[in-house]
Amino acid sequence: MTSPDSTYLDCNCFAIRQAARFVSQLYERHVSQAGVTAAQFTLLAAIQRRPGTTMAELADAMVMERTTLVRALKPLQRDGLVTAEQQDAGTRAVALNLSEAGGKMLGEAALRWKDAQKEFEQKFGQERAGELRKTLLDLTSME
Repeated sequence: MTSPDSTYLDCNCFAIRQAARFVSQLYERHVSQAGVTAAQFTLLAAIQRRPGTTMAELADAMVMERTTLVRALKPLQRDGLVTAEQQDAGTRAVALNLSEAGGKMLGEAALRWKDAQKEFEQKFGQERAGELRKTLLDLTSME
């Protein structure tokens, strides 16, 4: 329950979005050195984790609209990092996989990601960072 003295700046959405921008900028600074954005890095990592995942499965896992996911994947496909193949003639489902170049790019970006992870945990505290991750992942699994 919010207090009567609450302001719009006490908004949970505002605080989460502000923190997300701060954290995104930190990670962006690191992974961009490998030639990908932080968002592209997470997509590459998610596809590597589940080779052959469909667009629908990936969109659900990433909590993204499918049209947003399609737009985000286009540069990765254009640059030959992600392949998309129709699963079979009877369906429109497309299986996503990393190409050899995509795996190599992910490996390079993962080194930079580790630096970002280390910097964040040094600033925020390793234990607090773990608790924050758990809380945020719990939040995204709410029905």
